[in-house]
Formats: sequence, structure tokens, C-alpha cells
Amino acid sequence: MALLRGLPPIIGAHAKVLILGSFPSPASLAAGQYYAHRQNQFWKLLGAVLGQSLAEMDYAAKQAAVKAAGIAIWDVYAACERDGSLDSAIRNGRPNDFAGLKKSALAGRRRLPRVCFNGRTAGRFAPQLQALGFETLVLPSTSSANATWSFERKLAAWHEALELAV
Repeated sequence: MALLRGLPPIIGAHAKVLILGSFPSPASLAAGQYYAHRQNQFWKLLGAVLGQSLAEMDYAAKQAAVKAAGIAIWDVYAACERDGSLDSAIRNGRPNDFAGLKKSALAGRRRLPRVCFNGRTAGRFAPQLQALGFETLVLPSTSSANATWSFERKLAAWHEALELAV
């Protein structure tokens, strides 16, 4: 199985909250865009929280909007092996450099106190980020595979977490 490489972070100079997913889906890797699979509710949820139609914007506009809102996006894994798109299929994951992120945030004078994890797989990294001084919160996954949470219930959880941070 080939080693897959993730995407670079979306992070602006005024980031206040970092949203960490697990690893991009095959559709996202092919497009070179976070949450590119049309079934994923990420852009719809985040857009509802921010009061913008992110799902309808092109990718450059989405990036500009989240940066303007003080939100950064990245994944817990920089690289991994995976057959398909399920988090349970991730093998030999190589974490991103969160200590380096903390140093660059401090050097750039970013106020990046909160990390929100998009789902439980990403949320396994909460203790590591707490040890670096971040406040962490595990949110329900925006993946269509997370059918146990309704859109409205996911939105309430995401709205509360991000409202307090941005």
C-alpha cells in the first residue's frame, strides 16, 4: 500500500481556533482541497456557524472566509496508508508537527488557544495537544459515515464550540 501525503494547513495570521480532521479522503486528495467529498457536511456546517454559504463558494473563497473568521484547518496525520476513505482503514499514520505549529503560532503572535477535532479518530490526539497548552474539544464528525448525529445536532455542537472561540 502506498504512503499517502496530506494537505498543507489553511491558517491565517489571526487564527484563534484550529479544526483538525483525521486525514483527507481520496476525493479531497485528488482535488487538493479539504472536505471535497460532496457528501461531507463540513462546509455546510461551518458555513451555517459563520453565516456564510461556504458550500457554494469556490475553494479559494472558502479559504479566505475561514481565515477571515480566525479559523485554521489541518489534519492530525501528515501521511498514512489507507485503502478507501474510512478512518478505521488508516494504517501507519505519521502525525503532523503540532509542536512546530505551536512554536510558529507563538513566533507569529497568533492567538491559537483552541483545537477542535472533527470526530473521534482525530480526537485521539487531544491529550497530545493538551500537553502543548491547547484547549481541546472533540466535535461530532462531519462525515456522512456519522449518521447517528442529525445535521441539526451536529450544527448545535459545532456552533457552540466555534462561537466561544472566534
